Amino acid sequence: MSGAADTAAAAAVAAVAGSSDPAALPLSGRVGIVTGASRGIGRAIAAHLSSLGASVVLGYAAVRADVSEEAGARALFDAAESAFGCAAPHIMVANAGVLDDKYPSLADTTTADFDRVFAINTRGAFLCLREAANRLPRGGGGRIVAVTSSVVGSNPTGYSAYTASKAAVEAMVRTMAKELKGTRVTANCVAPGATATDMFFAGKSDETVRRTAETNPMERLGEAGDIAPVVGFLCTDAAEWVNGQVIRVNGGYV
Repeated sequence: MSGAADTAAAAAVAAVAGSSDPAALPLSGRVGIVTGASRGIGRAIAAHLSSLGASVVLGYAAVRADVSEEAGARALFDAAESAFGCAAPHIMVANAGVLDDKYPSLADTTTADFDRVFAINTRGAFLCLREAANRLPRGGGGRIVAVTSSVVGSNPTGYSAYTASKAAVEAMVRTMAKELKGTRVTANCVAPGATATDMFFAGKSDETVRRTAETNPMERLGEAGDIAPVVGFLCTDAAEWVNGQVIRVNGGYV
């Protein structure tokens, strides 16, 4: 980024006009960061937070920061503060993630592919969570949400590195919720099941997709719009008593 002006231009401002009802805009006046917001679940989360009144910095789509590097995680927070003139953002949604779409067994997983999955899913989440733990405001309104996965509960074959990377994030979030005692900053995970996104479809046959949908108790795949409202709720004041939890949003898959 080349300066404050470029940083401000790179941030997406959510302006929801025509309503002054606090109940309709529970995140009015708050600033959020969503990583992996260029598509799929991340894009839906960013749009939903915007609809609740938040101003949102879109990680990757607007601010191209590599969250697997310390400087990248810091840049997202710096962008939020510069663009919106806040002392610190209120909300961090760590959503960026990758999946090995070859779906290898653990025995066939290469070290390079394992490292790539952990670099984004685990190291990237850690760096964003650490930045949030140090920079989100105390005293109310501070919200941390990590998007993990319901595979942590189901342990399907072909997902060993991905499942392990998300399980690590869930452990970190549950721990940090206790470490943030006294700050009124909450930390939770939302764990989607199979959701109709590019990442889910990659490398899967039509038959695999069909079978996955049919075996769900709701007899369909999830949609990004099924996930975003749950994240949105956790970011509001109404969810302050929900802390250190993993919420599986999967239609009953596990």
